[in-house]
Amino acid sequence: MRHGRHVAAAAEPHLMAHLRSMVWGPAEFVGPPPLRLSAKGILAACLAAVAIIGTAVAGAWYGITGLAAGEGGLVCAALLAIYLCRIRTGRALVGAVAVLAVTLALQTPQAAAGFVLAERGRVEPGVVTSVEGGSADAQGGGRYLCSVIDRDGIPVKVRIWRGCERTTRPGDAITVVYDVEGRVPPRGAEGGRSALDALSGLAGWVAGLVAACVVAVVRSCRLSAPGRGHRPSP
Repeated sequence: MRHGRHVAAAAEPHLMAHLRSMVWGPAEFVGPPPLRLSAKGILAACLAAVAIIGTAVAGAWYGITGLAAGEGGLVCAALLAIYLCRIRTGRALVGAVAVLAVTLALQTPQAAAGFVLAERGRVEPGVVTSVEGGSADAQGGGRYLCSVIDRDGIPVKVRIWRGCERTTRPGDAITVVYDVEGRVPPRGAEGGRSALDALSGLAGWVAGLVAACVVAVVRSCRLSAPGRGHRPSP
């Protein structure tokens, strides 16, 4: 009986170490991580971010609905998570990276549409016909939504919130930007914004994804003790 208790007590630290490795990764080195691991994490995150943003921009530019809606970006996020699992990254860190990558994929479609409109949009005046104040729990999210007709008297198919303010009234003029190819819905014009400005709102999510991915990749590798050389364990 005492022998069984001794075996269980000896096995408990190994079990905890295994669980810790599964959750946070098997890294066991002290000090700054090797440059190659940091570079590997940065490269993986940057490739994923470029793929997520690039597929959405390409979808908006060429009118590919699935890509423009962010579905291609979600696939890229899933591939990044699979890659991290294959290199034995801790499950908690895989989850954190996956959440950031999916969030980036969901935020990208609006930015991609803005990029397209900034590149090939045509600015035209419109006239407000009605204004709806969006409540905090409604689709408008507290924004004011304007129904608009163009200069030919044709109603714009979507309601405009950019440039539609609390003081806007029916009959007021509002500037609308249209995609000359008709592949991106029109929206209120934002003066002075370039194509890169349209994507600038994604910078924070990309930075977060890079940071999380570097930590995940660094912690996925167990290095030998300094006296035996800095080599990855098999």
